[in-house]
Amino acid sequence: MDQVPHFTDRELSWLSFNQRVLELAEDESIPLLERVRFLAIFASNLDEFFMVRVATLQTKIEGGKHSPNSAGYTPQKLMSQVLAESRELMARQYEVFQNSILPALRANGIELLRWDELEDSEIKYIKELFDSRIFPVLTPLAVDPSHPFPYISGLSLNLAVIVKNVNTEEEFFARIKVPPILPRLTATSKGGSMRFIPLEAVIAEHLELLFPGMVIEDHFSFRVTRNQDFELEEEDSDDLLVSLEQELLRRRFGPPVRLEVEEGINPHLLGKLTEELGIKEESIFTCETPLDLTDLNRLADLDFPNLKYSKFRAHTAPALVGADSEKPGSYFEKIRAADILLHHPYDSFTTSFVDFLAAASQDPAVLAIKQTLYRTSGDSPIVEALIEAAEAGKQVLAVIEIRARFDEQANVKWARKLEAAGVHVVYGLMGLKTHAKLSLVVRDEEDGIRRYCHIGTGNYNPKTARLYEDIGILSCDPELTDDLTKLFNQLSGFAPQSKYSRLLVAPRTLRSGLIEKIDREIENANNGLPSGIQFKLNSLLDEEFVEALYKASRHGVKVDLLVRGICALQTGHPDSENIKVRSILGRFLEHSRILHFVNAGEDEYWIGSADLMHRNLDRRVESMVRIDRDSHQFALQEILDLGLSDGTSSWHLQGKQWVRVSTTADGEPLLDLQNNFIHEKHLIAGSK
Repeated sequence: MDQVPHFTDRELSWLSFNQRVLELAEDESIPLLERVRFLAIFASNLDEFFMVRVATLQTKIEGGKHSPNSAGYTPQKLMSQVLAESRELMARQYEVFQNSILPALRANGIELLRWDELEDSEIKYIKELFDSRIFPVLTPLAVDPSHPFPYISGLSLNLAVIVKNVNTEEEFFARIKVPPILPRLTATSKGGSMRFIPLEAVIAEHLELLFPGMVIEDHFSFRVTRNQDFELEEEDSDDLLVSLEQELLRRRFGPPVRLEVEEGINPHLLGKLTEELGIKEESIFTCETPLDLTDLNRLADLDFPNLKYSKFRAHTAPALVGADSEKPGSYFEKIRAADILLHHPYDSFTTSFVDFLAAASQDPAVLAIKQTLYRTSGDSPIVEALIEAAEAGKQVLAVIEIRARFDEQANVKWARKLEAAGVHVVYGLMGLKTHAKLSLVVRDEEDGIRRYCHIGTGNYNPKTARLYEDIGILSCDPELTDDLTKLFNQLSGFAPQSKYSRLLVAPRTLRSGLIEKIDREIENANNGLPSGIQFKLNSLLDEEFVEALYKASRHGVKVDLLVRGICALQTGHPDSENIKVRSILGRFLEHSRILHFVNAGEDEYWIGSADLMHRNLDRRVESMVRIDRDSHQFALQEILDLGLSDGTSSWHLQGKQWVRVSTTADGEPLLDLQNNFIHEKHLIAGSK
């Protein structure tokens, strides 16, 4: 692979992103329980990073690959740096937890205790709780000639125990899995106690009841992270759904990629674990207790309004006010009046898209519904609307991406349920994940057939739509709905050569179309015409686009980038002289993708599902839609301008490093972008 000058490696950039999440947990100006949640998010992010990215790196090393990547790292060199930086971040995570979060919680009446900190009444209550509810669930597993070393499931929390036979003085190893079905943080008394003790500490205190007649020599907690990455060989599959179900079973037994152990663990015990798990010393992480801080979400969910962000309720987009779910046709009247641009979570997802789809399912005039589903919620009203429509005799197509990572099992379930209801379920194109966010409704009206559509930047998931910042558009523009009809036909049948008017679609036209637009900005700059590029993305990784943006900068094109996560581009060198990069993280996950090209004064704006990464551009079905209405363009520009402003709190990319800038030189707080959109009337909703 050719190396790109000034290119940051993907894994190292991702670790920088998670460091920014950790910095939110460290920020004492953020409400305490929100800091606790950011700490849990950091831990969960790192788990997934090891399960997928470190696992992939380990596979390359085991496969004997030594060639450097685009950033100049061999797999071996990159693994060394990834593990070192991960170790530093985990140490920093426990430092803020022990020295800042726990004392602050205690000062607010919330305590996480050790056994020796319990009061007598609490000990009595916990012992009764153990006897009645915990002990019956536990399964101690001994390791001896007749009991092989047990399988340790990924991300499970365990106690490793050394027991000794009092008669023979022989020592044995045993393992107890901390049951995930029980609350990890156990309240120390009935009622509304805000004092908690980790479940593993309760189990550890009662080990003699699990091994009667044996001496408990030692015990420590540990946790294994396993390789959860896999590639489905679609070409060899007769039934993709069945193949995926079989692959999900195999995934449980992926090789270990990380072993977390309690500080001070017995060396003999650690040796036993590493030998049985076949894990290398470099992949062992020694941590303070408690292990697995993802369970801090239990504390973050406590009812302490004064320790959380102020309550926020999304409003109905003004353009949809008056639409009545009891009168389905009213939703279509609103959309016929003008395209409606939506900005979630500030504009309610439920009273916009969910109600739009519900109206379509109930409206006798609707003949057909076509819908993509990448990730959706467990009790999805979207799935229920599709089922209701099918049962009412409408033609319903659901393009379900059953390979959406870590949502595969749920999507298999929905696929089965939809098929049983008579929905036409397809899984997209061979070898390509369907990531596009598309919905199309066909309606029989007085003047003939009319089609309505929704295109978005986020998943059709009502739960995450309350936490993710995304953009969507409702439209009945014939040009756009004709594009969607062609795209759905490609997804469900055979239409590989479809041409589109307002869409760019990966993998055929998105990469080439955007590169052409960057080249056009360069040509305009060379000819003295207005030029400029502004991108709001989750990730910027693709080498061709990094090089194209450097080229634009060299030719005098001003490039402004708002990148939440991975950013392979670097600043601070001659090729980036005209490039500015910002990153915003906060209460909501910035998820929308907005692309703006100045285009010699004829500004072009695009929104859609794709980031500038290899997988999005080359291995997925993605769509970007051109936004044409002046008022909508103005609203998108407002988002870009506020996000990129030096007066807005954000992280600035300086070289390879991200530096947080949240106050002025005088110490005054800068504008909080998300808080601004919560409290200030913005211009998207209702614009016509």
